[in-house]
Amino acid sequence: MRPALRIAILAHSTNPRGGVVHALELGDALTRLGHDVTVHAPDAHGQGFFRDTLCKTVCVAASPVGRNVTAMVETRIADYLKYFEHEHNRRFDIWHAQDGISGNALATLKERGLIGGFVRTVHHVDTFADPRLSALQLRALTAPDSLFVVSRLWRSWLARELGRTAELVGNGVDTHRFSPAPDASDAVLRARLQLPLGAQVFLAIGGVEERKNTIRILSAFRVLRSQHPSCRLVIAGGASLLDHDTYQARFVAELARSALPDGALIHTGPWPQELMPALYRAATALVFPSTKEGFGLVVLEAMASGVPVVTSRIAPFTEYLGEDDVLWCDPLDVSSIAVAMAAALDPVQSAQCVARGFAVAAAHDWTRTAQAHLASYCKLREPAHA
Repeated sequence: MRPALRIAILAHSTNPRGGVVHALELGDALTRLGHDVTVHAPDAHGQGFFRDTLCKTVCVAASPVGRNVTAMVETRIADYLKYFEHEHNRRFDIWHAQDGISGNALATLKERGLIGGFVRTVHHVDTFADPRLSALQLRALTAPDSLFVVSRLWRSWLARELGRTAELVGNGVDTHRFSPAPDASDAVLRARLQLPLGAQVFLAIGGVEERKNTIRILSAFRVLRSQHPSCRLVIAGGASLLDHDTYQARFVAELARSALPDGALIHTGPWPQELMPALYRAATALVFPSTKEGFGLVVLEAMASGVPVVTSRIAPFTEYLGEDDVLWCDPLDVSSIAVAMAAALDPVQSAQCVARGFAVAAAHDWTRTAQAHLASYCKLREPAHA
């Protein structure tokens, strides 16, 4: 039996984004394994994390900042440093960053001799026009003592571009939280979105972002709706730290040109976590033709909920999904996305995807993901600060 570890996991925010979901689920799974885990994040809105947790959480005070992304990143790094400068906040054996903001904060703490080594999970790597942001991202990839990744795609990128090895830990899904079993929240969800029973609903998650391919989703939905005029498109989520204003303006212009009737498209914005399972259950299919992902956790959540998935025939999806597990599309081809969406309306193809989706979800367990971290943690373990 390994001794219990005191583990600090650091995320970029308290928002329900993939990396933060991963941090909280990892924290809960490690807690179940007997470790003492605290997930930290700057809390810009003072509302805490988006869901309750089994592990401990700390909301780090977030300084006011404008919309400039570089200034925001630098400010959040400084917020972390201010918090961890106090010795009583550094009583951990393991330091684990989940992103570039926390990776830079831990790199500075290490340079100052306030902590020993640290690890970092690389979910995906962004492209920034601002050289300061690019430099910060590179530092957060090169400074950690060891790296984890959730997909082979980014493990290969790190080896090719930076000569760094990384441990593949994968992802999981909570099949108790996300399931096809209805509950009282289903009626609340339908009333809130004014969705009648039996409505054909295509669900896109992640808000309006270029890498989420939202404009092509809208265009494909218009093609589909010409043949199935009762269909609806729901776009949920979108709590991002990055600047998507230019792309969102293009989306608004495309939507105005689409002449879709009222109620055909529902844009929810950030969505309450307690209603997410019901949102999946209300969907005919998840439409997730991303052009870049670290893993795509929402695919597993939809599958666990009994919902067919339309997704891109690119890595990382092709790493963990088989030929008949989902409805594949070319993310750069609107007609291909529309054809895959139409296939979700076919009862035979839909039922096949649902059955195979349950099997895929069942194979992705957070406990296994947590256990995959332990060998690297133990190699890095340092005496905790008194």
